[in-house]
Amino acid sequence: MAATGNAEETQLQEMEEEAGMEREMDSDEEEGMGIENSDDEEDDSSEDDKENEAEIQRLEEQLSINAFDYNCHVDLIKLLRQEGELPPLRKARQKMSELFPLTEEIWLDWLKDEIRLTEEELNREKVYELFEMAVKDYICPEIWLEYAQYSIGGMGLPGGMEKVRSIFERALTAVGLHMTKGATVWEAYREFENVILATVQPPPGSVPTCEQQELLNAQLERIHTLFRRQLAIPLMDMEGTYAEYEEWSDQGVSDTVSQKYKRALQQMEKSKPYEETLMAAEPPKLAEYQTYIDYEQMEGDPARIQIIFERALAENCLVPDMWAKYTKYLDRQLKIKDLVLSSHDRAVRNCPWTMGLWKNYLLALERHGADHQTISDIFEKALNAGFIQATDYVNIWEAYLDYLRRRVDFSKGESTLTLESSRELEELRAAFTRSLDYMKQDVEERFSESGDPSCTIMQVWAKIEALHCKNIQKARELWDSIMTKGNAKFANMWLEYYNLERSYGDALHCRKALHRAVQCTADYPEHVCEVLLTFERVEGSLEDWDAAVQKTEIRLNRVNEQRAKVAEKEAHLVRQEEEKTEQRRRAKADKKNQKKGQKGSRPGEKRKAEDEDNEDEWGEESEQPPKRHRGEGNHGSFRGGGAEEFMETESGLFGRRAPPCRRQEPPGAKRGQQIAPDTVRKTQEDNPEQRKDDCSVFISNLAFSMEDPEKRLKELFESCGPVQSVRPVYAAKGFRGYCYVQFEGKTSVPEALKMDRREVDGRPMFVSPCVDKNKNPDFKVFKYNTNLEKHKIFISGLPFSCTKEQLEELCKDQGTIKDIRLVTNRSGKPKGLAYVEFEDEAQASQAVLKLDGTVLQEHTLSVAISNPPRRNAADKPDFSRPMGAMMPRAMVYGSRGKGRTQLSLIPRSLHRQTGAESKAENGTAPKPTGGASGDAGFEAQAKPMSNSDFAKFLLRK
Repeated sequence: MAATGNAEETQLQEMEEEAGMEREMDSDEEEGMGIENSDDEEDDSSEDDKENEAEIQRLEEQLSINAFDYNCHVDLIKLLRQEGELPPLRKARQKMSELFPLTEEIWLDWLKDEIRLTEEELNREKVYELFEMAVKDYICPEIWLEYAQYSIGGMGLPGGMEKVRSIFERALTAVGLHMTKGATVWEAYREFENVILATVQPPPGSVPTCEQQELLNAQLERIHTLFRRQLAIPLMDMEGTYAEYEEWSDQGVSDTVSQKYKRALQQMEKSKPYEETLMAAEPPKLAEYQTYIDYEQMEGDPARIQIIFERALAENCLVPDMWAKYTKYLDRQLKIKDLVLSSHDRAVRNCPWTMGLWKNYLLALERHGADHQTISDIFEKALNAGFIQATDYVNIWEAYLDYLRRRVDFSKGESTLTLESSRELEELRAAFTRSLDYMKQDVEERFSESGDPSCTIMQVWAKIEALHCKNIQKARELWDSIMTKGNAKFANMWLEYYNLERSYGDALHCRKALHRAVQCTADYPEHVCEVLLTFERVEGSLEDWDAAVQKTEIRLNRVNEQRAKVAEKEAHLVRQEEEKTEQRRRAKADKKNQKKGQKGSRPGEKRKAEDEDNEDEWGEESEQPPKRHRGEGNHGSFRGGGAEEFMETESGLFGRRAPPCRRQEPPGAKRGQQIAPDTVRKTQEDNPEQRKDDCSVFISNLAFSMEDPEKRLKELFESCGPVQSVRPVYAAKGFRGYCYVQFEGKTSVPEALKMDRREVDGRPMFVSPCVDKNKNPDFKVFKYNTNLEKHKIFISGLPFSCTKEQLEELCKDQGTIKDIRLVTNRSGKPKGLAYVEFEDEAQASQAVLKLDGTVLQEHTLSVAISNPPRRNAADKPDFSRPMGAMMPRAMVYGSRGKGRTQLSLIPRSLHRQTGAESKAENGTAPKPTGGASGDAGFEAQAKPMSNSDFAKFLLRK
């Protein structure tokens, strides 16, 4: 026994020496560094110390202003550690840990520093408390190993061995399932038990006593158990563990262990691709972790789901959505109190700016029976968390007020409430009052808005007073306050008040509320009038009915007069638009004719490229795709309500141009193939009578790289009806991206138009009626309404990844959805805009009220009633004046049209304020009627100037 005891003491001493070896090496390194830094650097060190002290003071002052500056905490701790000031360093770390979870590196540095101190103070309990704090922040195998290693150094104390085993067991529970790092904890635990095994073995040649044999058998069974437990868990490189067990065990591996090992190995092979993807990915690996989590949730093992969530959060601790998913899973699946509440606490410490995490934390505390003081303290912390939106404060107050309301027992009415319930009711009323003051004083000062324009908190309070407390007078006072905050013009607010009076008030106050509603409502007066008349049919006398009819008639007549004035004004604007459009068309035609005449007078000028809008050598206009004109295209504007609306032409929102004047290209022409002029002319002149616009459609926005467009489009449109011909349009460089499809009958055209915006080769295909632009120059296809649509809402600020399904899920609670349209550009890529059509106007108004300002995938949405703005007349050219008078002198175009640079290349000295200026081109001008001298000589020349003449003129003084 003495020999055994001596051997055990020797082994324990060796383990303690191993545990302290690393700390001794660190001390030796520090001493060595001190020897190197000798007297030669004393001056530099003193200067550095002064700079560090000044920087430490600056950081401390900054933290006194903003305690939530994470980087400032990190920099301060780093400087204090360099200075070796342990008391201030400990204080700085404690302050940071109270506000934020600390990273693995910060915890390990803190623990090593505290371990050195405890070696002198002989107080290990402080270090144990620090380790307990560290293991709660994140799942970190390295910290658990350090914890176990430190506990081994205290095995000589009473209960030391049991404490080490307890720590190892907790470490296995926390990180034992970690597929890549969990094996290190298992191996460390087995190594510890193997050392203990060596201490209980009898000396060689001796016969163990019964007591020694029992200790030996118990220790062997512990190691067997550890092997079996580890082999039943899927871990990386578990084949090596199995081989080690086979070599260590004298009895071999049992069939039961082998079967569990094979099942775990199969599970590991399934998870291995996800682990390899994580190892190959760059931080933060959010998408890879999400895929891994989805896989584990399909497998359904709660422990494995928890460990993969913890691993993801260790690398993505500032992602609120990940915390929300994790806490939601714990709330609904595991429901373990300590685990749920600790996870919620870590979530709000990592992402304190996220209101949803605080709200879920309050619900979890109530769900698991936390005391009232704890819930109140958490709510106060939430108010100081610094939310980024005014509506966040409204939501957190609503969550807390709901909790306080549930505490009051209203089952017997206010008059029969117990003393405790009365106290809780007074606390609820005080909280309502405080919330309104908080919104007015704190939130409005910070955000310049209340965040609660509809006064939802006051509405809930009024309903509680009317329903539970039977205090309808207090409810009326609250509604009077609601209406004075700018809500009296909304019909839905008056109807809410009317319903409250209808349920808990009397007919007199119902009538008064409806009469006020008829007088004040601005959005839906007809509906309010109808409700008033219906009420009088049921409740009122003849005098009440006459008064209601008279009041509603007066109100509706006034509304109709106002609407007539607005309609007249809009009609006047429409007429002005039409007149300016006609002027623009005429001015364009005059300019085109003028260019043609000027070109005919200069026979030596080079021909323009075949894609220009000039006549080609066959005397016919070259066919061009639809072009955008000045003032058209994609425009964005802000309406009075603050929401964005966009107009588009060719992308399909506002309208689409009619097809251009057509020229038939020869069938079978390929991209890049030169087309013989004779072939083109023959194709155009052979069968002009066979072209039927009423049986044809115009296809545009096709990919230039489309192979054999004639065959492809014929196959695509055969489902609409028999196709007579497909006429793709080609240029010298190949397919132009648009064509004509002619059917055998007119009935196929409506079916073809239904294929508008169908995706072809990754681009939306535009299908329009085929109209000759020469005969109908102003024809346009307006696919979507451009007027006010009260049953439809416009949403902007959407993430580009948003789908129709996600948008439907967001909007379905507001009413019946008839259609959803995501706006895309010509290439089919989303623009972050959408239109959602509801069944009626009331549902659309409700959707605007509820959805405006909501956050979807970290994008704040703007929601408004669909009302595309009219094109601003000030942005369009005024064609009532000559083109030359509309443009600055530097923008008068030459014979080659509009220059790319839009810069005038004529020297300033040549600009003259004469009437002939608008006619001069390339140095030529009409002869003057009178004499010319001095600087006017250049304008008076009747023939073009040579280069030498031009140079002489420039250099003349």
